[in-house]
Amino acid sequence: MSKVNLALPSVQIREIRINSITGYYGDAESLVAESSCGLKDRNRSFSQCLGCSITKAACMTILIQDGAVITHGPIGCSSCLTEYAFTYKVNGGERGVEHPTQRKIFSTNLQERDTVYGGAQKLSHAIREVYERTHANAIFVLTTCAAGIIGDDVESVCNEAEEEIGVPVVAIFCEGFKSKIWTTGFDAAYHGIARKLIAPAERRREDMINVINFWGSDMFSEWFAPFGAKPNYITPYSTTNTLRHSSEAALTVQACSTLGSYLGAALEQEFGVPELPSAPPYGIEQTDRWFRAIGKALGKEEIAERVIAEKRKEYLPKIEALREKLAGKTAYVTAGAAHGHALLDILGELGIEARGASIFHHDAKFDSERPENDQLAQRVRDYGNVQNFNVCNKQEFELDNALHRIRPDVLLARHGGMTTWGAKFGIPSLLIGDEHYGMGYEGIVKYGERILEVMENDEFVKNLEKHAVNPYTRWWLEQEPDYFLQKGGAGK
Repeated sequence: MSKVNLALPSVQIREIRINSITGYYGDAESLVAESSCGLKDRNRSFSQCLGCSITKAACMTILIQDGAVITHGPIGCSSCLTEYAFTYKVNGGERGVEHPTQRKIFSTNLQERDTVYGGAQKLSHAIREVYERTHANAIFVLTTCAAGIIGDDVESVCNEAEEEIGVPVVAIFCEGFKSKIWTTGFDAAYHGIARKLIAPAERRREDMINVINFWGSDMFSEWFAPFGAKPNYITPYSTTNTLRHSSEAALTVQACSTLGSYLGAALEQEFGVPELPSAPPYGIEQTDRWFRAIGKALGKEEIAERVIAEKRKEYLPKIEALREKLAGKTAYVTAGAAHGHALLDILGELGIEARGASIFHHDAKFDSERPENDQLAQRVRDYGNVQNFNVCNKQEFELDNALHRIRPDVLLARHGGMTTWGAKFGIPSLLIGDEHYGMGYEGIVKYGERILEVMENDEFVKNLEKHAVNPYTRWWLEQEPDYFLQKGGAGK
């Protein structure tokens, strides 16, 4: 049964659609096994924080070059969105954007009176004013908790405005209270984009491959060139026109299966663009499988084998040298689901023992329902189990507990602020914001060199440990990490 229904204004949340969870403590192998036979979430009796879906919807829409974004809610709900304007400008050069334009972010600034009498009229005026001021080629309206609670008919307001101003006005329903899985916001944004921006294909282009990604450096142009193709990046740095024609691509690949699960399925089911049946290329064996899957999909298997042979010849000796230097080292990973699994792949390839992980959520399956897309299962098959595997929605007190107990040689993180906890324990900590950095054969070498560098330059964190004050009590640090998770269900 298809999980994609573009006739509906909003997408089904991940907890219902693909059985995603935020509460688990055990090991990776058991989690993979339970994911295929009725995985159950474990609630927390205490929760320190929770990510909001609107931020994930925002990062997929704010970075569309010729669009404008309106958050329908109190002004405070827009305060966290300015970071994407900074991201657009800083990372634009990595993706060929020579002259980054100003981001266009607005708010309807709902007040107490609006929550009583409704904010639909205010939204209607805002859409028209934003268009007059920006002449954007598309306007995205992101709903907040306040708009959802008072029940504004955002879809009707957007449709009426669209008829009047003549550009797509896309309602994106991403109220934070709807889902504990913050990545539901990605799905909400992509649902709106698929409904209003992507047009049915007039032709099929064998020279274009969709890449669903964040804002990492352009690795894919080089990788696709031997196949006679170029990447069509979705959505950061895309335009409304490139999104419109993404239905013409020969194939869709993902830099992050957490991010692209829904849109990959939508492009395949609704527009006929095949989704690559493979997890992203992290680690030697998985990179081999990824190139072979591309070759098979494009009917160019011999080219894939040539690329694999050339890359292996160049990079395998370098990887082997890194393994010798990193032998006996241990690490801990904290990141979102798919990228966390990717970092575990890199550790396995470098011969570093992964002593544990704090992963922000877990998707029991993917919208494609293809087992080949399951990156955690692939990690367990290729490199073995990972003990102390914690699924948490960025609960930093649980990460602090784990690091206190495990004391790895290095901490790898994906999100800002998380490396602080490693540094306070004197643990060398590495955060790399470019999610493409560790991809492919060359990515293993680059990541290995950075891990060596951060471990060899540990004087600062060793000194910091002597003076840092841990905000958590000794009592908490002596508890089991799953102390606040309800008993039974997934994990222990």
